[in-house]
Amino acid sequence: MFKYFLGNSPSWFKWTIVSFLVFNVIAFFAVSGTVMGWIFIAEFIFCLAMALKCYPLQSGGLLAIQVLALGLTTPGGPSIDHGVYAEVSNNLEVILLLVFMVAGIYFMKPLLMYIFVKLFTKVKSKLVLSVFFVTISAVLSAFLDALTVTAVLISVGLGFYNVYHKIHSSDSDLDDDHTLDRKQMSGETLEQFRSFLRSLVMHGVVGTALGGVCTIVGEPQNLLIGSKMDWEFLEFFLKMAPITIPVFFAGILTTVVLEKTKIFGFGQTMPPVVRQIIEGWMDKRDQERTDKEKFALIIQGVAAILLIAALALHIAPVGFIGLGLIVIQTAFMGIIEEHSLGKAFEEALPFTGLLVVFFVIVAMIHDQHLFKPIIDWALAQDPASQPAIFYLANGVLSMISDNVFVATVYIGEVEAAYNAGKITKETYEHLAIAINTGTNLPSVATPNGQAAFLFLLTSSLAPVINLSYGRMAKMALPYTIVLTLVGLACVMYYL
Repeated sequence: MFKYFLGNSPSWFKWTIVSFLVFNVIAFFAVSGTVMGWIFIAEFIFCLAMALKCYPLQSGGLLAIQVLALGLTTPGGPSIDHGVYAEVSNNLEVILLLVFMVAGIYFMKPLLMYIFVKLFTKVKSKLVLSVFFVTISAVLSAFLDALTVTAVLISVGLGFYNVYHKIHSSDSDLDDDHTLDRKQMSGETLEQFRSFLRSLVMHGVVGTALGGVCTIVGEPQNLLIGSKMDWEFLEFFLKMAPITIPVFFAGILTTVVLEKTKIFGFGQTMPPVVRQIIEGWMDKRDQERTDKEKFALIIQGVAAILLIAALALHIAPVGFIGLGLIVIQTAFMGIIEEHSLGKAFEEALPFTGLLVVFFVIVAMIHDQHLFKPIIDWALAQDPASQPAIFYLANGVLSMISDNVFVATVYIGEVEAAYNAGKITKETYEHLAIAINTGTNLPSVATPNGQAAFLFLLTSSLAPVINLSYGRMAKMALPYTIVLTLVGLACVMYYL
């Protein structure tokens, strides 16, 4: 049984999970619910950190089942306003987005590869490419949403890696003149290419955080805070601008410094042999492209325009727009077999399962009131220093929990304090801005805080470019420091 338990993951990892499960039962009778809750959070973060050893759905899922079995939270139901069901219900839009939008992006892969290969081969400077990735991810995240942009980044990264891998592992006819050295293509070159892709994708996901904080539609918690405060799109943008705009430019400057100094795993350029392979592959694809494939590219282009328009105008929840995207693309491209549609859903569904498991932990945090002492302490401070304290408290908690959940808890408490007459309207607005920026900016420190980061960590791209939890946290560290400190300085100065 032990041999098959958690499959091919290392024995020490299996024993660790077993010891967690045994220890938790003993500890449950010895310590309080609060202590037990923090123990489970630490264990769950460990499971996320070991994502490359074992997908966290299994190891984290066993812990989540134990949380429910020990009564630290309840499964809940439609008529109950707490528990796992309530958390899933509150985040249904994110779940629909993952199920349908990521599948919709799958059918756009040929168009994305066409655009990005042209971009990669035309732009020779890694610095320019990195700044472009951060900027375009930020702009798209401000109007669309971070998970959709991350799905695009994952598709592009996988597309490039697969082209290289296919030619490296086969006697490809791209090598007619025998100029490609097989030895040169493996070993160090492969590591350099992985490093190149890693740095670009990390620049991109940080860009999603930089853009996501700016607008009411950028992140789920922005919409929650904006609706509580009755702020429209433009008003929300202007309220956040004194903090978000300086932070955005600080983020761009950090990208430039990281690429110039080549520290924290950034700065690797595309190896010449890889550029040769990708350019050769694109030339060959351009020559061999059939009329059907050309027509499919046109359909994908039209679908992309419709997607951007629908998301920018917010005509429906994001998941519904994704479903519409699937229908339009598959109908006009003639993809009508069930098994052909099934492949599109393979990427996102394991992560959707993991996200629901994560909501069990979030429900436990809620039911055990783990964050309440910190909130009470923050509200008891001098009103002049409250925005900075709230910003930092939200930032720290967002690193270990989910930033949407942290924002929900904090804005709820602040709203209650305002309704009770404990704080003024001006303080209420300042705290709302501090909560929004606090949950969005410092949370880039770990994959726990941002759904986009967690999606990248558990995607099929992470293992092929050796992007582990630790490496992700290390690469995000310079961004975390700069974004947190610049954000804090702006909060202290403007609020």
